[in-house]
Order: sequence, then C-alpha cells, then structure tokens
Amino acid sequence: MACIDLTTKDFNETLDNNEIVIIDFWASWCGPCIQFAPIFEKVSEKYPDVVFAKVNTEEQRAISAQYSVQSIPTIMVVRDGIILLNQAGSLPEEAFDKLIDHVKGLDMDQIRAEIAQEENE
Repeated sequence: MACIDLTTKDFNETLDNNEIVIIDFWASWCGPCIQFAPIFEKVSEKYPDVVFAKVNTEEQRAISAQYSVQSIPTIMVVRDGIILLNQAGSLPEEAFDKLIDHVKGLDMDQIRAEIAQEENE
C-alpha cells in the first residue's frame, strides 16, 4: 500500500477505521524528512495490512499541535486507536521492521487494561 496524506478531514477516521496506522509528520523544507521519505515508502510496500500515512506539518498545523509534534520527522504509531509511539526522529529500515513486528505482537487487551489501571490511580 502506498502512503496516504492525512488532513484534519480524514485523520480521526483513518485512526478509528484501521488496526495499525503509522504516521510520518514531515515538512518539505526538512532535510532529515526528505532523507527518511524513501525508507518510509519502502517499508510501506512490505506491509499491506498497515496504513502508512504522512502529515505535512506546514499544511496541517492543527494536527501537529494536537499531538504535540515539536520536531520533525516524528513517527507516530497507533494500534486500535491507542497511540503506542509518538517520537521525533527517523528509523533505519531494519529498526522499522522490528517496530512493526513488535506492534503486531502486542496484546492490546493487556494494554487497554494497563491504561484503565493508570487512569484509576
């Protein structure tokens, strides 16, 4: 699956309607973002069951602000509507593969239970 561009119109719907979404927050003037783009695209081709999305931080400032994106590139990983990673910096392809395998292997019922317990403390 090729990468999709997200805007405020389809951001929440995309997160709500897909099991795993990986988002690259970027800008056209950002050198590291431009260097990371081919890696993001290549990895997206290997995982057709994962939605790979890009958010242009210059055009989608509301999304960037909502998720406290301070530096770019920033990678955000969402599974079942839960943000599992929101981290500045790019990843090499091998690390990206390990991250995706890790996310796919998570017990989301256990994660939901841990979140509920933290909220009740």
